Amino acid sequence: MTAGGFCKLPNGTVVVALNLPSPAVDGPLGGVRVLVHAQNRARALTRLRNLGLRAVYLRGNAAPPTPDEITAVLHHPDGLIWRTAPVGDALGPELALELWQPIRALLRRRPAQA
Repeated sequence: MTAGGFCKLPNGTVVVALNLPSPAVDGPLGGVRVLVHAQNRARALTRLRNLGLRAVYLRGNAAPPTPDEITAVLHHPDGLIWRTAPVGDALGPELALELWQPIRALLRRRPAQA
């Protein structure tokens, strides 16, 4: 099950955060946190679907983006970034050192489909 959420910004745009299973890592601990900045929630999900992530849905607001995540995605020129998702609710020191990456880096890591 994936968690996600959104935050509406004062200018009317939204930041959507989704925890997705990683295409490169198998198992329950493998996952990524994806952040999208868009005009509304529907457009944010459409941006992900257009990149090939067809089965992404936002149900509820269980895991909205943190202020640090919002800052990170607003400062990225594409407004679409990812990094390894935290396991559980605790942020370990190894996660704090991981940098946000553009979505192109995640899509390059996807295994080739036969």
